[in-house]
Amino acid sequence: MVKKAPRRTAERILEVTLALFNRFGEPNVSTTLISAELNISPGNLYYHYPAKDELINALFDRFERSLNDLLNAGDDVRNVEDAWFFMHTLFELIWQYRFLYRDLNDLLSKNRRLETHFQSILKNKTRAVKALLDGMRRSGALQMDSRELDATATSMVVVLTYWLSFEYVRDPRNALEVSNAQGALLRGAQHVLNLMVPYLEPGQRTHLIKLSDAYNNKEQPT
Repeated sequence: MVKKAPRRTAERILEVTLALFNRFGEPNVSTTLISAELNISPGNLYYHYPAKDELINALFDRFERSLNDLLNAGDDVRNVEDAWFFMHTLFELIWQYRFLYRDLNDLLSKNRRLETHFQSILKNKTRAVKALLDGMRRSGALQMDSRELDATATSMVVVLTYWLSFEYVRDPRNALEVSNAQGALLRGAQHVLNLMVPYLEPGQRTHLIKLSDAYNNKEQPT
């Protein structure tokens, strides 16, 4: 049992660090604040994670593994319903690690490992979105040629990657609060999927509109 204690402490450190990074932004969270929030000594924190970058890298590794697993599901998308579920699930994962996207440029400028790995993430996102579009094209849900597919996939990845930054700039004090999560994720998913609208088969276009209306109505106050 004694051997398991360090692992539990390391896990707890990551959980608290993620919550603080998400709430305040990574640049605004020091290791002193993390240790104080955990009610442990800085030495205990440094025993598990000797530098702040190691905390960032550990959280990023978790995100990258989960993201790559999820992106593989893009191969199975055949219609608007599948695409809706895929995109919302993707945004939910991004929200869980939103500090990475909120502070993306700052993090990449300071951390070479994140810089190189995020380039791989962009490639994997693009591959997954292209697979999604190609699957829908082959099933007859949308019609587009290869040039349109490449350009649309790139546009979808750009919106997907920078949506939370847009939300933050639009409303810095409230956008990334937990209470606003559903609205932010819904708007992001809708804007990504709306890039497919000109190419959708009429029935699929109507279904996407109905899905959007249904979820928007859920967000309206009663």
